[in-house]
Amino acid sequence: MGNPVLIGVAGGSGSGKTTVAKELFRQFQNDSVTMIEQDSYYKDQSHMSADERALTNYDHPFAFDNDLLLTHLQELLAGKAIEKPIYDFKLHNRKQEKVQVAPTDVIILEGMLILEDTRIRDLMDIKVFVDTDADVRIIRRIARDIEERGRSLDSVVNQYLNVVRPMHLQFIEPTKRYADVIIPEGGYNRVALDLLSTKIGNILLEKQQLAQS
Repeated sequence: MGNPVLIGVAGGSGSGKTTVAKELFRQFQNDSVTMIEQDSYYKDQSHMSADERALTNYDHPFAFDNDLLLTHLQELLAGKAIEKPIYDFKLHNRKQEKVQVAPTDVIILEGMLILEDTRIRDLMDIKVFVDTDADVRIIRRIARDIEERGRSLDSVVNQYLNVVRPMHLQFIEPTKRYADVIIPEGGYNRVALDLLSTKIGNILLEKQQLAQS
């Protein structure tokens, strides 16, 4: 295996970044490909009560254990396996179990704040920002949080207005300037996805040729 390709897919909550990451994952499944979600790297909060954990601002950079994420990415890029944490969104804490992740040719890193940390950003070969209108993002977030995370409508709306929106404007939206590629409307933008997958394929080919020469 030559040097792996690291692709970062960022964007606001509900932007469609996960759809983009999963589609790229699907397209390169014949190569060796891994997807890492930044959400898996929320900080361990075992020392806090359930009420305290519920009050954590999960849209702030400080909510993430970026030191561990950085270490794991460096290990994968060096050809070493990692044990990825698993996060339980209903308990607002990490599970005891971990997932063994083997090194691969392509690593897709997905998360809203992955472009915010310079150390992580500098590891990426391609930086993607999924840019979707705020009204579409809030509707998607409401549907997801109620269906998948057992939240009430009031709690989702209040969190969006008081936390998600201001954090997006302060920390996520400014990282768009670091992107190599901006995809409007996420996973439904077929042209952008096709262009991106072609670029990734070319980079993979170049790295394989370099490794063989």
